[in-house]
Amino acid sequence: MAYGRVVLLLLPFALLFASSLCGSPTIAPERKGIEISIGVGIGIGVGNDSDAPPPSSSPHPSEFLNAKQYQAYLVIQQFKSIITCDPGGVTQSWVGPRPCDYQGFYCGAPEDSPDEPTIAAVDFNGYNLSAPTVVGFLDQLPDLAFFHSNSNNFSGPIPDLSGLRYLRELDVSNSAHTGDFPAAVLSLSNLIFLDIRFNLFAGAVPASVFILDLDVLFLNNNNLNEPLPAEIGSSPVAYLTLANNGFTGPIPQSISKASKTLIEVLLLNNNLSGCLPQEIGLLSVATVFDAGSNRITGPIPWSFGCLLKVEQLNLAENLLYGEVPDLVCRLATDGNLANLSLSGNYFTGLGHSCWGLIEAGVLDVRQNCILGLPEQRLPTDCARFVLRRKYCPFRYEVPCCLSTCAVKPVAPQRYVTYEALHQPPRN
Repeated sequence: MAYGRVVLLLLPFALLFASSLCGSPTIAPERKGIEISIGVGIGIGVGNDSDAPPPSSSPHPSEFLNAKQYQAYLVIQQFKSIITCDPGGVTQSWVGPRPCDYQGFYCGAPEDSPDEPTIAAVDFNGYNLSAPTVVGFLDQLPDLAFFHSNSNNFSGPIPDLSGLRYLRELDVSNSAHTGDFPAAVLSLSNLIFLDIRFNLFAGAVPASVFILDLDVLFLNNNNLNEPLPAEIGSSPVAYLTLANNGFTGPIPQSISKASKTLIEVLLLNNNLSGCLPQEIGLLSVATVFDAGSNRITGPIPWSFGCLLKVEQLNLAENLLYGEVPDLVCRLATDGNLANLSLSGNYFTGLGHSCWGLIEAGVLDVRQNCILGLPEQRLPTDCARFVLRRKYCPFRYEVPCCLSTCAVKPVAPQRYVTYEALHQPPRN
């Protein structure tokens, strides 16, 4: 009897400790039109045997609007049974024969089934749910057009998505997914938005990813490595974010094929090497080019003077050398250049137009080898670098009409790709 009293006394503390593993309580975002009151507080999912019969309170198939919604209900209930953490109590609304009213689920009717509305979108952004896998859930909702699960704690690989013929947007960012790059996306002919940043994906990125007809491709902050494929130039995306991975090898010269589409390119903080390709200068609509913190070497090609729309140009923390071309510094007056970061390289000289940019705070050339400037490398470090074998040619070609193609400076934009480098907070 005494033992039973002790257990009853300790039970509230045990539940409190278990709930703390989910993080601080959060309030689930309000959803318009919801018919079920959603509780606020800690919710802990309890694993169930998938083969066990449903409880007697489960709705009958005849209570659902159509067979598709009943099948979606079964899939959702199975997924609910493996959720181990629900700090906002989101899953409390996942009951009854109206899955279209569940928190995070939205219904629509496919074009070929206009009279059968079913789950067409899942939006779990910021819910902080935890589950060991999304296999058997994401891949079992065949009419999905949108799946957004930013800032959750879903583990394991991405399942086979070949059955999701309507899927247009896939966002599994800021989670705990593992395995190789999710090649399951390669079969999605309607996909236009792919965001897998802030996960644990590793290995190579398939070349065919860059052939997908995407608008946005965010792959940053994973463990992806291997050289960038030459097909990168075939990608139609406007915003390409590959930062904070382990990509190796040179920047492919084929990047020039995207000269009319690439607006922002983030390659920073990888292990890229090789010479700085002059083809980058052909990116005529680019406003951001960031390849900082790599091992890229060589002089800056004069073709970079053609980047008349670029506002942010970052080549800091590399192995670049020679003189910073005057043409590049003139982008601050002839073009839109607002920030030129070249610190942490081995430049030995500056073009005439560059000197004024230092005083204006536009150009950063600290920790180089430029005589007469403060905060430069030690002479011994510069001497050692001079003795290294150099294999990159000086490229003086200027593949644009600088005298007639200058553009009027515009106000700086809201940079989409840099925002993608900031990990959303988890409550």
